[in-house]
Formats: sequence, structure tokens, C-alpha cells
Amino acid sequence: MALSHLNTAKASLLLSNCPDEVATKILKRSSVKRYDRGQVLFSHGEDAHSVYIVIDGWVKLYRITPNGSEAVVGVFTRGHSFGEAVALRNDTYPVAAEAATDVRVVQVPSAEVLNVMRSHPEVCIAILSSTFAHLHALVAEVEQLKARSGAQRVAQFLLSLVTCDEGSCRVMLPYDKILIAGRIGMKPESLSRAFARLKSQGVTIKQNHAEIACIDTLRDFADEDGTGEVPRQRMM
Repeated sequence: MALSHLNTAKASLLLSNCPDEVATKILKRSSVKRYDRGQVLFSHGEDAHSVYIVIDGWVKLYRITPNGSEAVVGVFTRGHSFGEAVALRNDTYPVAAEAATDVRVVQVPSAEVLNVMRSHPEVCIAILSSTFAHLHALVAEVEQLKARSGAQRVAQFLLSLVTCDEGSCRVMLPYDKILIAGRIGMKPESLSRAFARLKSQGVTIKQNHAEIACIDTLRDFADEDGTGEVPRQRMM
């Protein structure tokens, strides 16, 4: 595994809280896989034997609804991990995963993670932290769908991709903007209007990337409570 891949994987939600030597041990028994756009990583109902970490590109998780339409339930890019909860309890994948672009991922055998958890109890806390973070993100997404405008949801999505804490930032986006729309529960035409509204918040969309003039400005906009005010706990 290339050093850059190793470092990206270690910074993922799955391994970021693990001791470095433990993360290295897990990754030595993992493999890097490449998928072309449209290739399936796993199918809905398939036995879950692996956790995945995205090295580059985009992966979408989706389900086919009873009426035959596709419901996107997650999109993941560089440094994101997915599949932990089901893989670590030998369950089946509740969704399908597909390469939304050409993608490279680290496939981590769940059996290896479980073995390390048995021999290094501190890793259990790290994995619990990862699971809690995923749960917290899901709760936040439900709250956004119920209480945030379309532009605020797009702002939150962009903020989930930033790699710095303040100042300006440039984030990569999938070429297929329909993927973003499906991820945050919007129609494509509504997404276009939301992007247009974010121009006043310092966001410029250029092909497959977004340029954010000021992360704090965008964060404040995303956190507004509907009255134009930022919640007090955010301002403290």
C-alpha cells in the first residue's frame, strides 16, 4: 500500500482513534481496490465481510424503492469509511454500493478488525467512537431535512467535505450533481437554485469543485435557525 493511501486510511473515521501501530497492522492485511464508474462494490443483501475506506473518487450507497426508483442514502469521498456497523457483526449490507466515479478504496476485512479488537481492547473504544460519529451524522441529517432550507442543506454538505477549519477552502464535487441532490433529498432543479443562493455566502461552483471564500461565513449560514439568527450555542 502506497504511503499516501496508508495516511488517508489512517485518518478515516474507522481508524483515526486507533493507536498508529494497530492501524498499521490492520491495513497491512487490507487491500486497495480500483473500480470504474458504475461498478458495484457490493449489493443489497450481500454478506458483509469488509469495511471500506475511500482513497479517491466517490462512492454512493443506495436502495431501490418499491416503485423502482433509486434512493441515495449516502455518498462518500476521500477519507470516508462505510460499512462498519454491519460488517463487524457479520450481518448483510442493507444497501448497495456503486462507484459514482472512478474510485480507489481500501477494503478492510472485518475479521481482521475483530481479531485486533480482541487483542487490543482499546480499539473497541475507537470503533465505538466511529459508530457514534456515524450515528451523530445521521441524526444531524434528519434534523437538516426537517428544519433547514435547501441552501442550508447544500451548505452543510459542502462543509462535510472541507479539509480545513477556517479561511477559504476548495472542495471537490462529483461531476454528476444529481448524486448530490439525491443525497440531501432535493430535486436537481432545486439544487441549482440552492447553489445560486450560496453565491451570496461566498460559494462559487466551477465544474467539479466548489470554492468557499470563508468557512466560518458558510457555517454560520448553515446554522441559522430560520429567523436569520445563529443559535446561541454556535456563537459561544
